[in-house]
Amino acid sequence: MSKMKKCVLLLVICLYAFLIGCGAKEEVKADSQAITEIPPLPSFIPKPERTVEEIDLPEKYSYMEEGRMPVLRNQGNTNTCWAFASLSALESSKDENVDGSFSADHLIYQNPFGRTFDEGGAYVVTMSYLLSWTGPVPEEEDPFDGQSPEGLQPYLHVQEIRQCEPKDYETIKRFVYLYGGVESAIYLDFDEFMEESSYYKRESNGYCYLGEEVSNHDIVIIGWDDTFSADNFVGDVTMDGAFLCLNSWGEQFGDRGTFYVSYEDVNIGGYGVAYTRVDGADNYDKIYQSDLCGYTAQVGYNQEEAWFANAYTAQEPISLRAAGFYATGKNTEYEIYVVSEFTGKNSLKDRTYVCNGFLQDGGYYTIDFPEPVFVEAGNDFAIVVKIITEDAQYPVAIECPVEGLSENADMSDGRGFLSLQGTLWEHIEETKNYNICLKGYADLR
Repeated sequence: MSKMKKCVLLLVICLYAFLIGCGAKEEVKADSQAITEIPPLPSFIPKPERTVEEIDLPEKYSYMEEGRMPVLRNQGNTNTCWAFASLSALESSKDENVDGSFSADHLIYQNPFGRTFDEGGAYVVTMSYLLSWTGPVPEEEDPFDGQSPEGLQPYLHVQEIRQCEPKDYETIKRFVYLYGGVESAIYLDFDEFMEESSYYKRESNGYCYLGEEVSNHDIVIIGWDDTFSADNFVGDVTMDGAFLCLNSWGEQFGDRGTFYVSYEDVNIGGYGVAYTRVDGADNYDKIYQSDLCGYTAQVGYNQEEAWFANAYTAQEPISLRAAGFYATGKNTEYEIYVVSEFTGKNSLKDRTYVCNGFLQDGGYYTIDFPEPVFVEAGNDFAIVVKIITEDAQYPVAIECPVEGLSENADMSDGRGFLSLQGTLWEHIEETKNYNICLKGYADLR
């Protein structure tokens, strides 16, 4: 007996309106489509063990005291806080491969969205730039001067970026403590450090906004102090505690470029991004991708589970070594398969199991295979992922056009597929003009 299941594709646009770098979330619902699925075959793959990071966090922690401050930057009168915050967060990563400072101009001018210097941006632009291996490049190769040369090669390969749930302060602290600074955003009512603000107390370098304005300025969380008194803030702040944040207004702002943002601030921690795995540029020989702009929306079937796949052509003999994809929420289980001879969506059933696992945090992950999968030159191959994200309705990340942001981006490539149970597949580029966010990493043979 066949089973009818309604396929609901909800687009959750995870970009921010560009006031100075961030803003409000938007949701768009696409047309529903009915498809027929057959019951899945019995699975004998064991469920992955749910190991989680559990640490005792101190009540105070500061990169200033730990001697691991990133390079202090000054954006001047430009709308580039998003770029400086992203790179400062990356530079503060505890990964041993991170050394030195990276070019803001290269990020601003060379990102896959085709943004320009004055158009602003957001953390999703940085994620696409890093995960597509477009950058970063060292500051000395492309200094901050309003222009960027073509042809520069990435100095590092960012392979993992973790994201926290809105206002999940414990996760933010864990990221700061274990991995590096966390990029986030606040609403600022002044543009320069010498201006007055109704929400900033200069004597204590304490800031707290309790109104209804959305975020307009990106900063980096580099510590916290649970005992920082509520008296250090202007306004009706009742709770002690604050995050230590790095700004991009030079050393004359606050305490050597840093200030405290109250836990009660309405915007701080609305999102949090940390760069948690950074490899040398020689980690893999080749990246296969069709989602240069990365995760701009998500789709699914109104349930926690979905299947997705991408097909590619091997121009040379390769050893497929890893897959990269997004966990769109915390507590995600996955299974990875490979089709070494892809001949169309019906061949996705001829997949070979590779590995499975559990992801505690949302974000982008690169999963290395236990053993490489060999693909012959000229063959099409496909990576297939089953994903289960706790409490999710639309667990699959996609790249889709975003008004006001992606007009200069090329989203015409890709062979991505979506399925409810891994049996019947929808070619999502043909039906919806979306690209599945799923990359492959390989060495040449």
